[in-house]
Amino acid sequence: MTDESHSRVRDAAAARGLEIEIRERPNARSLFEAAEILGIDPSGIVKTLVVKRADDTYLFALVPGGRSISWPKLRAIVGVNKLRLPEPELALAATGYERGTIVPIGSTTDWPVYADETIVGQRIAMGAGAHGYSLFVEADDLIAAYGATVADISVPETPRPDQEPAGA
Repeated sequence: MTDESHSRVRDAAAARGLEIEIRERPNARSLFEAAEILGIDPSGIVKTLVVKRADDTYLFALVPGGRSISWPKLRAIVGVNKLRLPEPELALAATGYERGTIVPIGSTTDWPVYADETIVGQRIAMGAGAHGYSLFVEADDLIAAYGATVADISVPETPRPDQEPAGA
């Protein structure tokens, strides 16, 4: 699946004029470990979350590391009363990617993209369509290529003790 996923990601990026870099990386046990491996700040790692609407359509929410979706904010921006994270098999069916690898680029369906305002102006790392890889892209280019809605859709996470950076 890695070659197929990477080809799909690369082809979709090229079709939209996006410059991307895909890097192989070891698995990480935490956001902080992943950031250390990639040599970036944890906020530079962006989660692509597939969100299911009540009408069985989906959207992508781009949320930086150290932050979580604010469901009230996202519902208000989207203009709906119900949103939820789908089961893993529904996310796979909706995007063609497994959880932990999801990226809007190359998704089997072009769902609307909502990007948290805190990623604007950054080079970000995100899923690359396959486990053990990260995709790097300029957030502003991704936002423009997908006509993403940029808004305040997140809140700071409260770190658990097992999520603290080493030496903190």
